Amino acid sequence: MVFADKEAVKPDLPLEDLRTFSEIFGRIKSSYVEPVEDKQLIESAIRGMLSGLDPHSTYLDLDDFKDLREGTSGEFGGLGIEVSMEDGFVKVVAPIDDTPAAEAGIKPGDLIIRLDDTPVKGMTLNDAVDIMRGKPGSKLLLTIIREGADKPLKVELTRAIIKVESVKNKMLEPGYGYVRISTFQSRTGASLREAISDLKKENDGKLNGMVLDLRNNPGGVLDAAVDVSDAFITKGMIVYTEGRIADSEQKFHATPDDLLKGAPLIVLVNGGSASASEIVAGALQDQKRAIILGSKTFGKGSVQTVMPLTNDTAVKMTTARYFTPSGRSIQAEGIVPDIEINGIRVASVEDSEFTPLRERDLAHHLENGEAENGEEKTEQPVTENAESTEQTDENTEAEAEQPLEVSDYVLSQALNLLKGMTILNR
Repeated sequence: MVFADKEAVKPDLPLEDLRTFSEIFGRIKSSYVEPVEDKQLIESAIRGMLSGLDPHSTYLDLDDFKDLREGTSGEFGGLGIEVSMEDGFVKVVAPIDDTPAAEAGIKPGDLIIRLDDTPVKGMTLNDAVDIMRGKPGSKLLLTIIREGADKPLKVELTRAIIKVESVKNKMLEPGYGYVRISTFQSRTGASLREAISDLKKENDGKLNGMVLDLRNNPGGVLDAAVDVSDAFITKGMIVYTEGRIADSEQKFHATPDDLLKGAPLIVLVNGGSASASEIVAGALQDQKRAIILGSKTFGKGSVQTVMPLTNDTAVKMTTARYFTPSGRSIQAEGIVPDIEINGIRVASVEDSEFTPLRERDLAHHLENGEAENGEEKTEQPVTENAESTEQTDENTEAEAEQPLEVSDYVLSQALNLLKGMTILNR
């Protein structure tokens, strides 16, 4: 998404069609069952004109324009969901990290069919967003259709002030860093550089490899996506856009600086990775700078330009398609990962009744040659802390912070892959 300067546009007007519009306008004014203000009719006509183009073009009134600027700066009120319109319903592109929506388990692809008792069918996207935003602390009941669910789900959320921390980082293991980008805001590029600098300081000034997590990242500002890509690519194209107006045709090239100094990079994506996330994944994939791991992305390959109007409102309009360095359009196709892994969760079976089958359980198994007195020797179980039977609180806390063993299978596979790449590079 980009912001355009105010400028007057005077296109040729279809006079015959405008006469039809004027006639309908007059009929509504004189015959509709209730009086309607001129401003309401004009705004409704504008909204309908834009929403009929594609799911992402819309009219922004005074409040909408203010909300958009707050969202790109990183703080706004609401539930914390990036949404689009599909078949008349509100479709979840992705929940934003650490928001009521994410904490309640809202998933990419969920279709919202009711907001409290109000059906979504027939609403514009702006109308639905207006309902979802509200006073912090107030509640909203969402009725959701989810693929694989037998019946609609009802989820009650409490609205909050959404303060989006765009970039988070941590060490996965010594030498291997992790950076999570939840959305692309104006400062995301600078925040990424700070995060990588912090990771290097924790690891004697360098990293053996890094995971960049773009899962469930709904996108954001185009310039931020370029900044993030440029942090790892030293030359060549990052992305280019094509449209009908001169300003919509842009090419973005990398500058000679790689914050990882060539260390292996894995990018995680899924069906909730959209727009700016796909720009980054596509650029790093085409330039062979990273391995893309996960599931196919959302497929939003269009650029929206926010055009301020003279009355402090604005139009957000699709003005271009973007293309990866090799010329691929992502629109309605998405990025296909180099290694596809669907999002799954691995649960521990330590406390279950299931006992793994071992060699000694097999009928007529070969006896251990070192058994004494006719008895088998059994190996002592190997634990992660085999050197000591005691664990300090400090060790326990460190292990608790690691989400890799059970809670995030895809991330654990990324770490394993990074280790393998590091060994090969040596």
